[in-house]
Amino acid sequence: MVTLQTKLPKVGTTIFTRMSAMAAEHNAINLSQGFPDFEAPLGLREALARATMEGHNQYAPMAGLPALREQLAHQLQLTRGVSVNPDTEITVVPGATEGIYCAVMACVKPGDEVIVLDPCYDSYEPSIELAGGVAIHVPLGNDGFSPDWQKIRDAVTPRTRMIMVNTPHNPTGSTFTPADMDELQALAEEHDLLVSSDEVYEHLIYDGRQHCSVLQWEGLRQRSFAHYSFGKTFSVTGWKTGYCVAPPALTAEMRKVHQFVAFVAVTPVQQAIADFLAAEPGYPQTLASFYQAKRDLFYNALADSRFKITPSGGTYFQLLDYSAITDTPDYELCEQWTRDVGVASIPISIFSEQPQAQHYLRFCFAKSDEVLLQAAEILCKI
Repeated sequence: MVTLQTKLPKVGTTIFTRMSAMAAEHNAINLSQGFPDFEAPLGLREALARATMEGHNQYAPMAGLPALREQLAHQLQLTRGVSVNPDTEITVVPGATEGIYCAVMACVKPGDEVIVLDPCYDSYEPSIELAGGVAIHVPLGNDGFSPDWQKIRDAVTPRTRMIMVNTPHNPTGSTFTPADMDELQALAEEHDLLVSSDEVYEHLIYDGRQHCSVLQWEGLRQRSFAHYSFGKTFSVTGWKTGYCVAPPALTAEMRKVHQFVAFVAVTPVQQAIADFLAAEPGYPQTLASFYQAKRDLFYNALADSRFKITPSGGTYFQLLDYSAITDTPDYELCEQWTRDVGVASIPISIFSEQPQAQHYLRFCFAKSDEVLLQAAEILCKI
């Protein structure tokens, strides 16, 4: 029998897979895994059908279809006010997770340290470990899950190579402010750090807030990988397509890895998105009001519950603080309520090395209004 020593000893089946499976097994309302239960825009789906029927079914260029990269450069100018070279700074990838992995593998060497802010998305640390690096976990502040810049500064050592940030933030829904970006820029410049910025929920930001991208801070733009997801923007998580924006030198290194991990993203999907953005360039800017209405519906429907709730500032996730209900650990409670109550969620402690907030569960509100009201009615009875 072959004996294999795992490279990822702490990694098992993801919590998202487990909770979605439990929801199906117990016929529970699935507000755990982050995917919409409604259809993508009709024009986008029709564009995909046309792309396949018109023969866009062979390999695209490794960096992505030129037509799509040109549309993305236009979108960045339109929504962020930044000019990006579509040939040397944009790479289309099969999902933001792959882009993040390739960026880390391209730049992190054995022994390098990478700062991650807990709670953090579960793909970050495995990417760092597979590159031979060491993840240094710094908890976000308990007051609104904002970054504690003094703690982050204290975590920097001569071995620190990169810091990974995420705004709007999954799982907490917090967002970086311009002051946070100023702090990040000063830190990165002072210590010559690279930055991996997960901005996949860039358009899902509420209450008049504006998304802060590393591309809008010149000192950050020159040292950052910015990662984006079409799945989040267009409600097509199953299409697994996104893109990475970085300066030419970083893009060149990232593409060296990308070409041997996936080589290309799916061609007809790329063509469909390019066509849709050309026809409806303003579509992404409609998302904030659409999802804020769903957040507000869910929030208001829980007004009579025993949960403590701070409305999510971004993403399509809402945290519920259950500390007034029970002291059961969050990972036990989400399984218990999936089985016994009929609503599935995600425990946020699994996103942290040292769980500092075990009284929160994450609920996805990218669902139909009927599903959200039904779930809220159940939760109000707890």
